Amino acid sequence: AATFWGAGDFGGGIAAKRLPVFLALLGSQVVGLAGALVAMAILGEGLPSPSDAAWVAVGALVGAVGLAGLYRALADGQMGVVAPITGVLTAAIPVTIGIATAGLPAPARLAGFGLALVAIVLVSIADDGSTGRGGILMAIGAGVSFGLYSTCVGQVEEGVFGPLVVARATGAALVLVIVLASRVPIRGSFRGRPRLLGLVALVGILDLVGNASFLVAAQAGGLALAAVLG
Repeated sequence: AATFWGAGDFGGGIAAKRLPVFLALLGSQVVGLAGALVAMAILGEGLPSPSDAAWVAVGALVGAVGLAGLYRALADGQMGVVAPITGVLTAAIPVTIGIATAGLPAPARLAGFGLALVAIVLVSIADDGSTGRGGILMAIGAGVSFGLYSTCVGQVEEGVFGPLVVARATGAALVLVIVLASRVPIRGSFRGRPRLLGLVALVGILDLVGNASFLVAAQAGGLALAAVLG
């Protein structure tokens, strides 16, 4: 999850420098939805239960807002500063909720969580001033959104691509409404730019695989561990 999310966020930040943020996000969400549908059909998965669907739908709404904020922050500031700020909040919120609901983990694992969070904080303070206050605030907002997203998705009891179909459909619908309301020229933005279209598609696939990996990790090893490593 960490590998694919990291690569996807990197590509999303590049795309957001060349496209309106929500248009880049819409493209990646649609590609992710298509990929999730294909994977669900190949693996013979069904749609999630109503409770699981509700969790991933809520998570998708806050997650889409977080992705838009992260892409904008990455486009405007230093990735080495923005990503760690987002990361520490993304990890801290599920860990806190996980400890509150499931109790303290074993001492060695708890110490590992603490060291991981301290490491992310130390990296995030190495700003040389090139990341403005707006970028920092967007990174914080993205971290909170991702933390809530991880917590919601971590409640899914079974299935991987079925829940992700619901998540991507919900996120794509939200972003499409925003794009249409802001009257962003969809066709004109990609016309004559096949490489940019390919980049957005790649970001969608990377994000989908990252989310699928996270779901498997959360179901197998627990939300707190998956969130910190992710």
